[in-house]
Amino acid sequence: QVGLVESGGGLVQAGGSLRLSCAAYGRTFSTYSMGWFRQAPGLEREFVAAIRYDGGSTVYTDSVKGRFTISRDNAKKMVYLQMNNLKPEDTAVYYCNFLPNGVSDTHNLYDYWGAGTQVTVSS
Repeated sequence: QVGLVESGGGLVQAGGSLRLSCAAYGRTFSTYSMGWFRQAPGLEREFVAAIRYDGGSTVYTDSVKGRFTISRDNAKKMVYLQMNNLKPEDTAVYYCNFLPNGVSDTHNLYDYWGAGTQVTVSS
């Protein structure tokens, strides 16, 4: 059974930091690239960051470059998103997911999502 459990969200002031965690199970974690996505109210879910199965490559959407860092621990089957210098426009529900086609394809995903974790950044 596939599972994705996100945690670590919360309410933070602009300029603050949060570290999100994602526990992934049901697939051979170490063979999958992983991604973080977010969905703000009234908007479609968008890609945020991706990391290759071995951690050797990362990709970020332009709006978070230099502020967010994605990492993973294959032994623990965890992926993380360190978010620094948060801005009100980062407010969204954040999700993780497997990237079956690698970090270059953040659109063709398995049709399963966890509950996500809410991040709210106040100005």
